Amino acid sequence: MPDLNLLITLNVLLEEGSVARAAQRLRLSPSAMSRALARLRETTGDPLLVRAGRGLVPTPRALELRERVGMLVQDAEAVLRPAEALDLNQLVRAFTLRTSDGFVENFGAPLIARINQEAPGVRLSFVQKLNKDSTLLREGSVDLETGVIGETTSPEVRTRMLFRDRFIGVVREGHPLTQGEMTAVRYAGARHILVSRRGHEKGVMDDALSELGLKRDIITIVAGFSSAIALARASDLVASVPERHVGNLCQGMHCFALPFPTPPITVSMLWHPRMDADPAHRWLRSCVWEVCSQ
Repeated sequence: MPDLNLLITLNVLLEEGSVARAAQRLRLSPSAMSRALARLRETTGDPLLVRAGRGLVPTPRALELRERVGMLVQDAEAVLRPAEALDLNQLVRAFTLRTSDGFVENFGAPLIARINQEAPGVRLSFVQKLNKDSTLLREGSVDLETGVIGETTSPEVRTRMLFRDRFIGVVREGHPLTQGEMTAVRYAGARHILVSRRGHEKGVMDDALSELGLKRDIITIVAGFSSAIALARASDLVASVPERHVGNLCQGMHCFALPFPTPPITVSMLWHPRMDADPAHRWLRSCVWEVCSQ
């Protein structure tokens, strides 16, 4: 049976990159640390740290193990740490949320107000979500994400649905589409804004129209829904946007249900399993869920 204490030793060695510093941190003698490194080399079948000039450098195998070992040690420490009652008034912490601009514009203000009311020592930072890669959650540089779960979302990530959404059309007040019955033919006959972060030339609306033998005229492509709404507000172009996700941005504009079915949108929050039992993170998730579910 493997000696799990070696995980802690390996983690410190890989973090320090020095037998002497690792020994000092673990309060071991240099000779005891050297013996532990020898056991790790025997167990893993890899030298792990090799001499380069006056120092040691990690092997490719050590670099591969560093992240996994660090997470294993963190998880073990969390399991063995006694649970502490969360005092929100005394909580001082910074959380980073990776979201779209639309999420911040629509839910950011009530979420910040809720956080400040319950835990004034907590600060939220929002960073833009440009893809669905879960690496930042795994590395710990992002605490929580929101968005649509996709094929590139890591299967290890925990998720909880926040809300369901649907696409609607948005035009300026006085636009010709504000008068009369909305039909698929009238919608397709207008001039449109396509929202695509990756510069694609069609979206779900185009797929739905194609099923009806129709095609819309896309005049311009933008990277975000807020940009599409701003353009529609100042022109005769039509923006097709998720209703709940951008609700606050459409004030003073005419919104209409699309006259054909499109796939529903499920917006979720995502986090790494190592944060699952953290009381402060659990509280943050409850705040996000409650703000979004109202």
